[in-house]
Amino acid sequence: MRLQSAIFDMDGTLIDSMQMWKELGFYILRRHNVQPPPDLAEKLKPMGLRDGVTFCKEYCGLPGTVDELISEAQERVEDFYCNEVQAKPGVKEALSLLKMEGVWMYIATATDRALAETALRHAGISDYFRGIVTSREAGQHKKDGPAVYERALTRLRSTKKDTVVFEDAVHAIRTAKAAGFRVAAIYDPAAEDDQEEIRRLADYYYRSFEELYQTKTLT
Repeated sequence: MRLQSAIFDMDGTLIDSMQMWKELGFYILRRHNVQPPPDLAEKLKPMGLRDGVTFCKEYCGLPGTVDELISEAQERVEDFYCNEVQAKPGVKEALSLLKMEGVWMYIATATDRALAETALRHAGISDYFRGIVTSREAGQHKKDGPAVYERALTRLRSTKKDTVVFEDAVHAIRTAKAAGFRVAAIYDPAAEDDQEEIRRLADYYYRSFEELYQTKTLT
């Protein structure tokens, strides 16, 4: 894998957080004694915090304002990101190798900026990246288009030919590939059901960053 720059998703790719996000909508609904619909987790998967909470309010009829519900959700996410979140195995070693090789790196995430910054700091990997672009800042969900990747690419002053996008979610991989990016898929248990399609779509596939680091297929 030859690259000059790299764009990384955060949740499920660099940090072990998808289970928390998977349970967040259920957490909010349970707090208000609302029964979650069976398809809630799938519908929330591509959304950031604000959009996910807004969806829960409209789809499930939650009481209160969107801002009040967001505050409830933020308390749980902030607590997790401040006290519990960890980088996935092999991440620090892989990022160190990339940095040593002169690869410029950026974050492209659906998570709001303040929360993303908190998570990266607690996981001990914030210093590897030249910046962050969020889906909200880009004005588009990853499932709807590549705006967040395109903005990161512009800030990296690179080209798609020289850039690899690292992702764990099939909807994001589809979008990045359709936009002409090379994609390295990183396995996450939350996407277990999508692994067949992910393997088919991705240019590179790794069960972990440990595998990626050990095989030295980064540059």
